[in-house]
Amino acid sequence: MNPEKVVFGFFILLALTLNFGFVYGEIDNPDHHHALELAVVLVVNLIATVLKLGDRSQMGAVLLATSLVAILQLIGGAVIWTIAAHASAEGFTPAVLASVVSLAAGAMVANVVSVILLIIETTMLRR
Repeated sequence: MNPEKVVFGFFILLALTLNFGFVYGEIDNPDHHHALELAVVLVVNLIATVLKLGDRSQMGAVLLATSLVAILQLIGGAVIWTIAAHASAEGFTPAVLASVVSLAAGAMVANVVSVILLIIETTMLRR
């Protein structure tokens, strides 16, 4: 068993499951989506992205692209949340939360693609 592959797979799956946990619930209900959870999702996705940087294969490039898409959408959601909560006259409204959750859902789709690619790559390995 390769410990590096275990850590790699762990962070890819953790990014997906944490992202799902954030997205799950009513899209505009603040009781279902917590800012700290979004921050943890962002950090775990950043770690997963860093772990993908060393792979120089075509599959590695696609895996990195999925991570970059997820990071971009999560950062966008975090920026919208921060601006709405601290710099907007309207404040943090259900419509703003719906936008943040929508961006996180897009990141989750990228994470799902990443996990599917990981499964495909794993099944194609020859011993």
